[in-house]
Amino acid sequence: MTTATMTQNPLLIGKGLPPFEQIKPEHVVPAMKEILAELEAKLTDLEANIAPTWTGLVIPLTEIEERLGWTWGVVGHLMGVKNSPELRQAYEEIQPEVVQFITRFSQSKALYQGFKGIRNSETWDSLEPAQKRIVEAALRDAELSGVGLEGEQRDRFNQIQLELAEITTKFSNNVLDATQAFQLKLTEAAEVDGLPASDLSLAAQTARSKGEENATPEAGPWVITLDYPSYVPFMKYATNRELREKVYRAFISRAASGDLDNNPIIERVLKLRQKKAEILGFSSYAELSLAKKMAPDVAAVEKLLEELRQVSYDAAAKDLEELKAFAGIEDLKPWDTAFWAEKQQEAKFAFTDEELRPYFALPQVLNGLFELAQRIFNVNITPADGQAPVWHEDIRYFKVENERGEAIAYFYLDPYSRPAEKRGGAWMNDCVGRAKMTVEGKVTTRLPVAYLICNQTPPVDDKPSLMTFDEVSTLFHEFGHGLQHMLTQVDYPAAAGINNVEWDAVELPSQFMENWCYDRATLMGMAKHYETGETLPEHYYQKLLAARNYMSGSGMLRQLHLSLVDLELHHRYQPGSAETPSQVRQRIAKNTTVLPPLPEDAFLCAFGHIFAGGYAAGYYSYKWAEVLSADAFAAFEEAGLDDETAVQQTGKRFRDTVLALGGSQHPMDVFQAFRGREPQTEALLRHSGLLAA
Repeated sequence: MTTATMTQNPLLIGKGLPPFEQIKPEHVVPAMKEILAELEAKLTDLEANIAPTWTGLVIPLTEIEERLGWTWGVVGHLMGVKNSPELRQAYEEIQPEVVQFITRFSQSKALYQGFKGIRNSETWDSLEPAQKRIVEAALRDAELSGVGLEGEQRDRFNQIQLELAEITTKFSNNVLDATQAFQLKLTEAAEVDGLPASDLSLAAQTARSKGEENATPEAGPWVITLDYPSYVPFMKYATNRELREKVYRAFISRAASGDLDNNPIIERVLKLRQKKAEILGFSSYAELSLAKKMAPDVAAVEKLLEELRQVSYDAAAKDLEELKAFAGIEDLKPWDTAFWAEKQQEAKFAFTDEELRPYFALPQVLNGLFELAQRIFNVNITPADGQAPVWHEDIRYFKVENERGEAIAYFYLDPYSRPAEKRGGAWMNDCVGRAKMTVEGKVTTRLPVAYLICNQTPPVDDKPSLMTFDEVSTLFHEFGHGLQHMLTQVDYPAAAGINNVEWDAVELPSQFMENWCYDRATLMGMAKHYETGETLPEHYYQKLLAARNYMSGSGMLRQLHLSLVDLELHHRYQPGSAETPSQVRQRIAKNTTVLPPLPEDAFLCAFGHIFAGGYAAGYYSYKWAEVLSADAFAAFEEAGLDDETAVQQTGKRFRDTVLALGGSQHPMDVFQAFRGREPQTEALLRHSGLLAA
């Protein structure tokens, strides 16, 4: 490869921080073609000369994975944060070739035999636990990737993999496009009655971005969209019931008709997944999915969900009765619940999300988060802006140092919603993973770098980003994922950080961090009024605590509803049967909702988690991991949250187990190393205020 090509195509650098400002959509296809050709040759060479040892197989294989992972990872990252028609086109053009290469790689009989050779060799016992887990995961993944398939079955399996990759990407794009396609332009003050100032500012800013250059928060026009920062407040605060209904109906019918209809894609995805599972010898896709998870089987998951459902159903039914009585509306509709719940919350606890915003300016919240990390994990976090290329001017860059002042990790923070180019939700991804490297004869440790992505309210006019308490929790959540990636002590890339951590255990550190938002020292340390510097008044803290479990039965029941629908569709549902996926959901709703979905509710058409993300037959993971995370936080409560020494000791144990060990041990072993026993549901029910129920 000539240096000319290297300089011309930034996607070929292959290591270090991506030079985002140089990367263009037209770089994607040529870079990937060049890399795939190079790796194809390397793989062929490796297969022909396999030595079944760690250095003879795992190390060269890791190099191939890392080479592909760096470039394709950058492209995937930009698809999420800087989406454009040109980038999409490039991604769609090259994606089949990437899938084909990964399939070839994962179905290589030579590699599989090589891993078997390591597993059966005399040297097996001398490998570290992390190395053994990597080998065992490689064997399992190869088997689940169809390594044992021959002839026609293998071709069919590979066609399925390819088609699934294409149609799940299309599912995701359809949701993005359908979300963007809806906009409600409002011109009368009565139409935006009830909306807080911050939401009027956002709606006017949106109107300006759509060409209404004279739009102001006071006089409008205002544009409401289905993007969360616009949709959620509108449903909570708009007093105009007809408009709420209109926006709600648009939201639940996203990607459910016309050119963007995801219904046929859902049917097709379920059919292909079922077929794939059968080819691999499983009776359902859920069983295939659980083969790689912490939960032992579908029955164990359903047992946990049912245990939580029984407790939360009655609590949710009670919530709904109280809400009807409060609203004075017997026939409460789905577009009424958020509005009246907000009003009831105000009446019960005498505060709104909006009142708290001024106390949660992003810079102040970050300080509080970093002080907490210092307090419990003994790490120091400082700004490193300007030391890394960024994909948008709002991106921040930070350095993480250990107690000796040595850099151990870095992370990017992309905090604000940008509906035109950035997908909704929040996530953590790895930019660079930790690894021991030998460079020019010297062994060095490559430091991990994380992407932390949120979609909170951007700064409006001359104010900083003022966050809702939910947005604060979300930032803490993603930072928890980031900590597991950044504080890992595993030197093998395949088990460092979140790699090789079972999917239903991976939410443990993230959900664990959310608990600290209610810890007095943490909250009071960061909740300062952005203009006056005044600390959040005590009565607000007490109200936040009281409101924490407001309608928690309903909140839990919603997650159980989605988890059980996901399991049913992937375990018992027969694609192509008389019952549609939507009807399956309606049937399950009878025991998992207290206000049934409307007959025309097409929420599944926008349920990207299971139809375009990694949560297929795995949505239950949120609850499974929440049991773990609540129990982990309970260890700090038992030690005493006011006892600094005890908090630091417990924090060190958490850091040395959950955060340090990554995917080097089974999550149950990691949890027991921290907690001294298996997890229990008691802490989750207590934190949710459902224990007495």
